[in-house]
Amino acid sequence: MNPPSNVAPESPLEPRPSAPAASARTRPFYWSVRRELWENRFLYLAPLVVAAVVLIGFAVNVIHSAGRAGTPLALHLPNDPTPIEQPYAIAAVLLILAGLLTGGFYCLDALYGERRDRSILFWRSLPVSDLTTVLSKASVALVVLPLITFAIVVATHLAMLLLHTAVLLASGTGLAALRIHTPLAELWVALLYGLAALALWHAPLCGWLLLVSAWARRAVFLWASVPPLAICITEKVAFNTSQFALFLGYRFWGGFARAFGTARPCCVPHPLATLTPGNLLSTPDLWIGLAVAAIFLAAAARMRRYRGPI
Repeated sequence: MNPPSNVAPESPLEPRPSAPAASARTRPFYWSVRRELWENRFLYLAPLVVAAVVLIGFAVNVIHSAGRAGTPLALHLPNDPTPIEQPYAIAAVLLILAGLLTGGFYCLDALYGERRDRSILFWRSLPVSDLTTVLSKASVALVVLPLITFAIVVATHLAMLLLHTAVLLASGTGLAALRIHTPLAELWVALLYGLAALALWHAPLCGWLLLVSAWARRAVFLWASVPPLAICITEKVAFNTSQFALFLGYRFWGGFARAFGTARPCCVPHPLATLTPGNLLSTPDLWIGLAVAAIFLAAAARMRRYRGPI
């Protein structure tokens, strides 16, 4: 006789756990993103340095303005009668530019750097595919870095507001001189939307830089910039036109006009009124750019598989 088993049979109606399998599929991507943040601290240090410079300049400006009785800090742009908070807009624009430059240099070094220092030999020994690695690097540039930029802009605006309030109270001017015509919350919502639109619009540029980073053996910046520059010069000499240069400019900054209906969303008193997400999502150029970005990223993943250390 066989002894009775103490193990109860599984019920066919009992749900089987699927969370561990899903977690196992996403865990390599998650840790790849975290690894990028650990190894590239300049992703948040560079915007923080720019924010510190902005705060120092703002402090000098507000102290000087408070010394003149009754002079508010709300300034006007040239040829624009609408009062806006120019220092806050300037801070946001500078930090966005810092984020874009940081993202560009990160993409150029993302795949080239691991071949240069031969760390690619170690990372290839881990159970992480080349496509997962490339997608994690693209996600850092297009998702994580814009979120870091947004958080730093919000913190900078709050520091500017507190600093301005403290200076006005200390000088005896009173808070009546603190005239904020556009609520900061409205500016932040427009900023987050604009960063998301820029990330989608710049996806093919990010893909191109990652592809060059995976292919080039040296002088990555030159290999990324010389071909477009050569096309522009050849077109100008051969046909006396600048269509490709205009196309590059449109790919860099045309997303603002599509996403906001204006190329200067910070120069209007109510930026939320200029949001046009339907116009952005219905633009064929956006989806063509995303398709081109997918091709570039797939090519970068394949290039990484066959490119050895430098």
